[in-house]
Amino acid sequence: MSQGLKLSLAFTALAALLAGGTTALFLAIPPAAAQTAAASPIPPEIWQWGVIGAVAATAISSVAAAYAVAKTGSAAIGAIAEKPELFGRLVIYVGLAEGIAIYGLIVSILIINRLA
Repeated sequence: MSQGLKLSLAFTALAALLAGGTTALFLAIPPAAAQTAAASPIPPEIWQWGVIGAVAATAISSVAAAYAVAKTGSAAIGAIAEKPELFGRLVIYVGLAEGIAIYGLIVSILIINRLA
């Protein structure tokens, strides 16, 4: 793996972890409406594990997507350099790799909606 690819992957992983940490800070305390309006409020332990699960889903899927895009993107660039007519086919593979992060975000949203 080249030095630039390693550096790009490291920065993407750091950004994903920082985004997850920021999300955890904003979601660690359950909203006041959920505490007062609900007949049976969610215990704080369940809320915390739900937030940890949502953060983990987003962070891990973002890191996995970064790795997948790095691998497929570099292979696609090499193939396009030899055969430019493959561009349309190869963009699909890079887009599918980016979809991994979107799936993790959707899972996080579903977890948070289930908690609220």
